[in-house]
Amino acid sequence: MLHYLLLNMDMKRREGESASAFLYRFTKKVRQSGILMEAKKRRFRTRPASKLKKRLSALYRAGKTREAERARKAI
Repeated sequence: MLHYLLLNMDMKRREGESASAFLYRFTKKVRQSGILMEAKKRRFRTRPASKLKKRLSALYRAGKTREAERARKAI
């Protein structure tokens, strides 16, 4: 599923580098590459919202915004 996200990370332990330092360096590189965040995002597939649902959501947000504006003006 995520095979296209995998990058070829070729890391070798440096001379005199401890295992914990190497592990830290590896995890830092993985974090910076963004692979883990992308995999977490794609873990659960969400179905695209229908046009009607998008419109209703936009109308609801617009109504809430107007309501908040009225409340600010009343104060």
